[in-house]
Amino acid sequence: MTDSSKEITKNSKSSFYYAFSLLPTVKRDAMNTVYAFCRKTDDIVDEESESIDLKYEKLHKWRVELEKSLKGHSDYNLLNKLGKTISQFSIPVDPFFELLKGMEMDLQKNRYLTFEDLKLYCYRVASTVGLMCIEIFGYKNKSAKDFAVDLGIALQLTNILRDVKKDADNGRIYLPQEDLQKYYYTEQDIFNHTYNDNFAGLMKYQAQRAESYFRKASEDLDLDDKYSMFAARAMQHIYHKLLERIIDADYDVYNKNIKIPKIEKVGIAVRVWAKYSLVY
Repeated sequence: MTDSSKEITKNSKSSFYYAFSLLPTVKRDAMNTVYAFCRKTDDIVDEESESIDLKYEKLHKWRVELEKSLKGHSDYNLLNKLGKTISQFSIPVDPFFELLKGMEMDLQKNRYLTFEDLKLYCYRVASTVGLMCIEIFGYKNKSAKDFAVDLGIALQLTNILRDVKKDADNGRIYLPQEDLQKYYYTEQDIFNHTYNDNFAGLMKYQAQRAESYFRKASEDLDLDDKYSMFAARAMQHIYHKLLERIIDADYDVYNKNIKIPKIEKVGIAVRVWAKYSLVY
């Protein structure tokens, strides 16, 4: 754990880095710490060279160290820093442990029968991060929690659409099995990277679902909280742009590298920040 939380965030090249780089220093440092925790947690599960048993062991140790960090006694500096951040911003601890459950789901299953099953996964691996972050951003209305949950689901669904090919190459299918059956598209089609009308229809259906959660998130957020949530709103705009790119590519994520360039992410973040700074 020698990497600083700032470097972990920057090196990840994540949209998060560009979204909260314009936050005040104290909040930005706190966000870097939270993100670094999430990144390190994810890395435990994503390490391809290790067995599932070893990943479970590491995840269990990480959970124990997280519990110890809440008292400032973890063996890891990052977790002790996280413990201080949790205390400083009065962040509820449940989302951190729910995130760990989400990581366990990745070790336990690589298929999801229904959207409700997938929704729980999205909540645990993405909405929880939003629930952590809004405590750092600050808010006046409880509806900000609904915003965090719905936005997290929207972001994760967009990730899933972008990464269908990569996930399949790793033996994972996040698209609900019931939806594959609905559009007469098989697991083998996914593993073969078969792009056809059935796949386009399936992906359009998923994109509409993601769009509905982006819309719900916007409806959730009270006017009084829009300024404090500008970093989250920047994430929303960046990922919504990504969803639009997937749609514009006719959902051909197998053959097209769909992404948002760094300069465009920066531009989106600055525009969102400027918009709310001028208005409020």
